[in-house]
Amino acid sequence: MGVSAVEVRDVRAGEFGAVGALTVEVYVGEGHVNPESDYVLELADTATRAAAAEILVAVHEGEVVGSVTVARPGTPFADIARDGELEFRMLAVAKRARGLGVGSALVRHVIDIARAETRDAVVLTTMPTMADARRLYDRLGFLHAPERDWRTMAGTHLTVMRLPLAS
Repeated sequence: MGVSAVEVRDVRAGEFGAVGALTVEVYVGEGHVNPESDYVLELADTATRAAAAEILVAVHEGEVVGSVTVARPGTPFADIARDGELEFRMLAVAKRARGLGVGSALVRHVIDIARAETRDAVVLTTMPTMADARRLYDRLGFLHAPERDWRTMAGTHLTVMRLPLAS
């Protein structure tokens, strides 16, 4: 059985609901975010994110199976990006699409954007519970930046990772 390609592109307005549902399904359903947290509303609200950031989707066989939010420094969804850095957040890959290279395709697309914009680095925040994502980041060359780690208002420890880009 051959694996058909994964297409990465900008989200379309008609896909906002699917992207929000997928992101909540991954973050809440896999135990990364408490279902009672206000963050769930932010994860679900793709329209607000799309107005202030770039949202990419991964499409496989006509279905949205992944998404990521790309945030530039100084914009509302940039939590950690410094000047010269491109941040990505809310990476979500549907369970049924794991192993198809969806996460890799999305993150590589973000890296390509950063290179095209001549950024110094790509940065992200991850959580200890996100073991699959952490393996992906390690494989792509992201390095832990412990001096930039931080905590949510609820006290959850968050890990910052950075991929320096050669100029």
